Amino acid sequence: MARWKAYLNFQGNWGYAMSQEVVMGAMMMCSFGVAPSSLSVIPKGPPVKASQMMAASIMDYAPMANIAPFGMCITPSNPQVAAATSAALGVLTPQPCIPVTTAPWAPGSPTVMINGSPALSSTSKLMCTWGGVISVTVPGQFTVSVP
Repeated sequence: MARWKAYLNFQGNWGYAMSQEVVMGAMMMCSFGVAPSSLSVIPKGPPVKASQMMAASIMDYAPMANIAPFGMCITPSNPQVAAATSAALGVLTPQPCIPVTTAPWAPGSPTVMINGSPALSSTSKLMCTWGGVISVTVPGQFTVSVP
């Protein structure tokens, strides 16, 4: 029993590392963006709050509605960047970031649900079609933890 108790104390919740619940206004960064962005939460049912702010779920991934641009995009896999770089004779030419996210954040919380979808945790990632990985840099609150 002592071994299980130590495991529970180390991990916080029987093997799940604890992270924070992500809320409205959380700061995010894309691996190919040059500026941070903030998350907008649009409730898909009754509003759920964490630390008095709207809580996000993995379904908050819509470009421009939930995910704002990250300034300029620097990946050549983005057609706008590729065209501008080609026009500049191969010199990388950043272009405005327009996120293209087509799938939910992953992984979500395995135990906390928000309106039928897993809660968005601070360790979740979101993939952009152009190859960027969007991650949460500041969850927006530090009181509510999720596994």
